[in-house]
Amino acid sequence: MKPNILIGVDMGSSSLKALALEAASGRSVALSRMPLPHLRLAGGGCEVRAADIRAALTHVLRDIAHQLGPRAAEVRAMACTGHGAGLYALDAQGELVGGRAVASTDQRADARARALAARHGPRLFDDVGCSPWPGQPTVIAAELLGADAVQRGELQRLLFAKDYLGFLLTGEIATDASDASTAGLVSLASGGWSQAAFEASGLADLGARAFGPLLPSGSVIGRLRAEEAARCGLPAGIPVAMGAIDLLASMTAICAEGRGRAVSVFGTWSVNAVIGPVVEPKPAVAAIVNFGRARERLYMENSPSSMANIAWLAGVLALPDARAVVDLAMTVPLGAGGLRFLPFVNGGGGVTAGFVGLKSHHTRADMARAVVDAVAALHARHLQRLAAGGLEVAALTVLGGGASDARLVRLLASFLGRPVERCADDETGARGAALYAAMSQGLGDAAPGSALLAPCEAIEPDDAQARAHADFHADFNQLIDSMSPAFTHLANGGAR
Repeated sequence: MKPNILIGVDMGSSSLKALALEAASGRSVALSRMPLPHLRLAGGGCEVRAADIRAALTHVLRDIAHQLGPRAAEVRAMACTGHGAGLYALDAQGELVGGRAVASTDQRADARARALAARHGPRLFDDVGCSPWPGQPTVIAAELLGADAVQRGELQRLLFAKDYLGFLLTGEIATDASDASTAGLVSLASGGWSQAAFEASGLADLGARAFGPLLPSGSVIGRLRAEEAARCGLPAGIPVAMGAIDLLASMTAICAEGRGRAVSVFGTWSVNAVIGPVVEPKPAVAAIVNFGRARERLYMENSPSSMANIAWLAGVLALPDARAVVDLAMTVPLGAGGLRFLPFVNGGGGVTAGFVGLKSHHTRADMARAVVDAVAALHARHLQRLAAGGLEVAALTVLGGGASDARLVRLLASFLGRPVERCADDETGARGAALYAAMSQGLGDAAPGSALLAPCEAIEPDDAQARAHADFHADFNQLIDSMSPAFTHLANGGAR
């Protein structure tokens, strides 16, 4: 039988997933996921043990092989995607330094990033499309390992999440433009590595060699090693293709570019993005990404401030999950009786989270409503900033774990005052990776109408409360703007 199955692997901020698709029909034939436990450390640290990543990768692929049974022999190719930035530093033995990876939500380099932004921000934005931020691999490495880590030999190679998976599977080290550029390490003009970005971080001795070659998504980087195949029960020698950062993989899975759609990702991060033509002068957005196209860019407005807030509150209130938080929130009206929440539990750029307007009559339900309202409202704020930069975001698709709850998506639609689309399939990243595997085998690109694309549906806003949602969102924006001096004061106090 001709090989007909594609596998996509996605390492997100909270779990690792694998999805197997039939190339001809797009039908999912196997799915597995495993949580990735994070270590919360003093000073805002957030790390994942190498052993936990390895165990999760082996588990999901073994489970996929088990579900496929004899059809495991039909696997044609596989590819990986994953969250961006963070630190996956390898030592001389090819092991993660200290036996751990650092998540992109880690805040220990916040003060360093703010200092670098003050000195180099405008110049770097012009060169690489973003200012320094705490989750960049070079900034984290300089903070945690020291500016002389390369000279000491402690830091040999740097990878991104998906590329670490690819290294485990094939033994090869390579990356793609989408991850490298999102991390602020690629020159927008040349499409190559930016030495200015390396130097600004304090790791001038670090260069392109540390990351391996920049390869196009959908190109083969290596083959499944025999020892890895034995661990997971898949045939040795399966081609492993270069993927892309999870945002771009998810956009590929719904053909966002081909259908002219912007996306909002309700994940750990609030990610809002659209692909558009090169614009000069550069629009004032959070990040501009050169993902390997000469005439197009990925424009982003994002912050680590989406579903992580709801997950945090679930833990604080001893609720089972995010859906239970939304259930509780929806028992009280929009606005939570004047209670507001600043949704920055993972910080970033000196901002912090907190309730504003809290009074003795407010309840757990009011707290839940304030958090849920704030998460959706901040997505709307980010989208408005993209629109203010002249980018087309009117046609919007909502992705990520939060998109599985139609109430959250309807809340965003209501703040925007227009219908949006949602993809309730939380496996869009893995599906996108499977599409890159398909491309590596000449099975075509994702196109409108392709059977490999994830299904989407329209969600209407709450027209009956249109005025209330518009007023809330205007007040929320004013609150965020007015809190800027307080954030600055707290950040400066924390740095002493």
